[in-house]
Amino acid sequence: MKKVLILGVNGFIGHHLSKRILETTDWHVYGMDMNTDRIADLLAHPRMHFFEGDITINKEWVDYHVKKCDVILPLVAIATPSTYVKAPLRVFELDFEANLPIVRAAAKYGKHLVFPSTSEVYGMCHDEEFDPENSELICGPINKPRWIYSNAKQLMDRVIWGYGMEGLNFTLFRPFNWIGAGLDSIHTPKEGSSRVVTQFFGHIVRGENISLVDGGHQKRAFTDIDDGIDALMKIIENKNGAATGKIYNIGNPVNNYSIRQLANMMMELAPQYPEYAEGAAKVKIVETTSGAYYGEGYQDVKNRVPKITNTCEELGWKPTTTMADALKKIFDAYRDQVAAAKELVN
Repeated sequence: MKKVLILGVNGFIGHHLSKRILETTDWHVYGMDMNTDRIADLLAHPRMHFFEGDITINKEWVDYHVKKCDVILPLVAIATPSTYVKAPLRVFELDFEANLPIVRAAAKYGKHLVFPSTSEVYGMCHDEEFDPENSELICGPINKPRWIYSNAKQLMDRVIWGYGMEGLNFTLFRPFNWIGAGLDSIHTPKEGSSRVVTQFFGHIVRGENISLVDGGHQKRAFTDIDDGIDALMKIIENKNGAATGKIYNIGNPVNNYSIRQLANMMMELAPQYPEYAEGAAKVKIVETTSGAYYGEGYQDVKNRVPKITNTCEELGWKPTTTMADALKKIFDAYRDQVAAAKELVN
């Protein structure tokens, strides 16, 4: 009966993971977050132990629960490109500085640290597939602050690897564009404030134009959240220690589409739902520049495809959800929220 500590339990990954743990195992979840909107239906569960708090303030609670629990998942991070560009120091302070004491506590108390790295650490890698053991990590110049997220995460990966050399039981996982219900709020009208699928979805609901940055030719490998959670559950279980000391890409190389293709797929799907058809009819797909959309400190990645050979072989896992099914699940999930999201244009 594992005790799993999830910091950022109300976040996208945190709430999906908690739900899966409570539904399919006898494990206990100890969770901290500043909000509860995504986990409201889990709070009464007898194996859900929630504390409303902030990892930068409630440090004693965090340290105590790292000591108490078996598996530690520090999922608190800023992961929106507009913030990288406009507030890079906030990204460094939360994603690196605030998480470092948690990493050190996991090492001190001998716990299994399951840490979220990111596909962004590969930066502008030139490989056709990003290999966690061999690919070079390539970032742009200092005057492009969008790379602070990639650099902060990469430095944390290296620190964790260093602790691993001294005995830390760790697993690093790199999500490749996980998508699903609850990724970001669709009730956020400001462009650049959420990740691309949620951004486009919110525009469709409200009948606003979809902006393609630099033509939308950049490609991403999208991964359904349920496939991602399948892999995470196997990492947490860590059968026979298979995941210890490993770095895993968790993504779906088959679902590799350009942002333009994504916009077109969503626009084709929306009219099939009466709740979305009215808004979708008003939407036009327009083009903008990265400078106008994100700010001058932005730089993009042309392609981002994960090599998942070791993930599949060592964890006995493979992604199975098609892009069409992943998008349909998102459209299904938000049908009852359309009215509230539409009000944001008034």
